[in-house]
Amino acid sequence: MRHSRIDTRTACLLLLSVLAVFYTLYFASAIILPMILALVVNLLLSTPLRFLHTRLRLPKPLAALCLILCVFGIVGAVGTAISVPATGWLERAPEAINTLQERLAFLRGPFQLLTSASDRIHNFMTIAGGHVDHPAAVTDTADGHVIVVSTPSTGGLDRFSSSILLGTQAFMGQFFTMILMLFFLLAQGDSLLRRFVEIMPTFADKRRTVQIAYQIERNVSQYLATITIINSLVGLVNMAQCWLLGMPNPLLWGVMAFLLNYIPIIGPMMGIIIYFLVGLFVYPSAWQALLPPAIYLCIHLTEGETITPMVLARRFTLNPVLVMASLMFWDWLWGIFGAFLSVPLLAVFKIICDHVEILTPIGHIVGGPARTTPPKPLFTDAPDPPDDRQAGQDD
Repeated sequence: MRHSRIDTRTACLLLLSVLAVFYTLYFASAIILPMILALVVNLLLSTPLRFLHTRLRLPKPLAALCLILCVFGIVGAVGTAISVPATGWLERAPEAINTLQERLAFLRGPFQLLTSASDRIHNFMTIAGGHVDHPAAVTDTADGHVIVVSTPSTGGLDRFSSSILLGTQAFMGQFFTMILMLFFLLAQGDSLLRRFVEIMPTFADKRRTVQIAYQIERNVSQYLATITIINSLVGLVNMAQCWLLGMPNPLLWGVMAFLLNYIPIIGPMMGIIIYFLVGLFVYPSAWQALLPPAIYLCIHLTEGETITPMVLARRFTLNPVLVMASLMFWDWLWGIFGAFLSVPLLAVFKIICDHVEILTPIGHIVGGPARTTPPKPLFTDAPDPPDDRQAGQDD
């Protein structure tokens, strides 16, 4: 492993370049995020596309169109099936809140103390800062005290409706961008890679570029396909346990468990909380409401500690600390979609580091924890670095 010294000027330029990239990713997320999502879905659909094109002799544009219609037809059918019960739960939200307050009455005292302290701190900061949300509600008394009277806002509902409308319009625009980008990636992605390889200056660079593209497609697509199958089984098992325990709308909670399982650590924690709250609304006592989240936790522990490591450990090993850091970073940068993309993006970063000599130490850090027995290579088809360097010298 070669070490090269970096002077202060180069280090500062590198830091500024990284910050500029993150700045661009944050403020241009409306156009960059749909493209990244399209790239990830393209990796997931690359194997079915190859089957339709090579085995069934379908033209690539037609095969891409069939795949997109099939996938999003299934997503639309499931979304339509769960939209009615989800709307029903939203309409019953006021009743559910009252029921939860009754079941969690033993926590009312601590919550009231926290609320009272928060209100006092807010009023103190408001008076000390010299401004309030509604200036007309401030009156001065004769002894110099300030009385703050809160008045209801009349435009809150209108602002809420406007924000929902604007958010829906933005989501539909990004969704259309992703679909359009996905179609062209499936139909013409190989030609783009071929042109990119052609501009590489040496044969070693061309071969390395092809190897990186192949490793990214093979490993990330297999990871996404495996995780999708495992998450589907988790959703089916949770749907079965909701049906057996008498919880209403088991399909809704099964789909929710399927989606949340894509988000490491935080997703299952949110699922446990949601199952507990739904159990409080359905069952007569808080102790009975603990049964669905307890079974959910057992399912997650079985899947996360046994099944997933057994299936993916030989092929896909990442450092858990960096997985969590990647999850928090991309969630902060892009929200819920960033949380879904955190692990695939970290995997792509490791593959690139493993094939670029100067980034090899970083790839070693991103890898999984050390084992007592000699592990198999993370990527079974990865070339041996000495051979690759020798090829570059021969070229």
